[in-house]
Amino acid sequence: MDKKQIWIAAGIILDSDKKHIFITRRADKAHQGGFWEFAGGKVEAGETAEQAVIRELHEEVGIEATTVEPFIALAHDYPDKSLKFDFFLIHQFKGEAFGKEGQPGEWVAINQLADYAFPEANTPVLEKIQRCFA
Repeated sequence: MDKKQIWIAAGIILDSDKKHIFITRRADKAHQGGFWEFAGGKVEAGETAEQAVIRELHEEVGIEATTVEPFIALAHDYPDKSLKFDFFLIHQFKGEAFGKEGQPGEWVAINQLADYAFPEANTPVLEKIQRCFA
């Protein structure tokens, strides 16, 4: 049986001082439920990853991303699915980030991200954030 393949675009939302990142917690019933994540979602047919992250950030956390910078792309296999990720830095945006879909959301100091449980697929992203911003 072939694994389901999913392309995901996610935003690393930085505050104006580039010291904090906005993260949200996945619903318990979702794949990798209960873990913290960078807001984002599936890239739809006919959409670029950049278009998807802008749309997803509006839908999930209520912001309009005005600066979207590619940060890291990676792939990760779980037993039930294969994921391809494009992560973007979001330096500038309009609005105030919050859990628009009712999910918990927090501004977390970059040096405290290790205190939050993220899905295994996010490990290279978190390592690169520490190298670039800590």
